[in-house]
Amino acid sequence: MFLETNNQNPIQDIKQKVIFEAPIQKVWDTVSTSEGISSWFMPNDFEPKLGHEFHLQSPFGPSPCKVIELDPPNRLSFTWDIEGWVVSFILKELDGKTEFTLIHGGWENLGETVGKANEKTSVIRDRMNHGWGGIIERLRKDVEN
Repeated sequence: MFLETNNQNPIQDIKQKVIFEAPIQKVWDTVSTSEGISSWFMPNDFEPKLGHEFHLQSPFGPSPCKVIELDPPNRLSFTWDIEGWVVSFILKELDGKTEFTLIHGGWENLGETVGKANEKTSVIRDRMNHGWGGIIERLRKDVEN
């Protein structure tokens, strides 16, 4: 008798944390409104309502999303696309500044392929990890000006 081993390797969440020289309410307004999200991320029809279904207009076409957590002005989470991804924005007030943490989780196993992009999950995760850095810098410009 032998035991089957599971060779699936889960992929670590993308997690990026920065400090913005901006009050928490200004950051919250920029990450929790359709207009704000459009200015630094992607066009969308987001509404800050728990359970609201919306679309992000990604380079691969519209991505269905759903608000799954809403705790103003500290936390917003939504599902993103059909790959099982969950994106969370976590805000913490620090004496007039804001600690902003982005978590992009829900990654499939390393060997899987992401449908729309037709690339391995590990490649997409690395590309998105790098991409989030640039996106967060656009957010920084919006909230610090």
